[in-house]
Amino acid sequence: MNKVILMGRLTRNPEVRYSQGEKATCVAKYTLAVNRRFHREGEQDADFINCVAFGKQGEFAEKYLKQGTKIVISGRIQTGSYTNRDGVKVYTTDVVIEEQEFAESKKAAETSSTPQNTQGVKSNPEDDGFMTIPEGVEEELPFI
Repeated sequence: MNKVILMGRLTRNPEVRYSQGEKATCVAKYTLAVNRRFHREGEQDADFINCVAFGKQGEFAEKYLKQGTKIVISGRIQTGSYTNRDGVKVYTTDVVIEEQEFAESKKAAETSSTPQNTQGVKSNPEDDGFMTIPEGVEEELPFI
């Protein structure tokens, strides 16, 4: 089985091209910065994963994704190689996207760039996007 699920932010706007021929297919490429859960001192905090989306998924990327957008993708790893102009063989690893979804609301994306206080709490806790659960309802909620 070859299945990958990643969550991260686009490092730049997608690079979009259309294939040649009768039925032009959209091809969108972008890099996803995926934070590492654990890292040793001196190591990088994130991995930068090359992703490629074809057809409708590519069109979605072209229309809605931009640098800094936090998304969740699922797909498969595909490896390949080519010989560059200098005659050197270059190996590639990409995630071919099957599904991609936003991982945060538009409002959260806009507020993620606003300064926060020193405790990491949003300055307006009433506007966090979650509703308040009324008193005495806990036993009716199956997921608590």
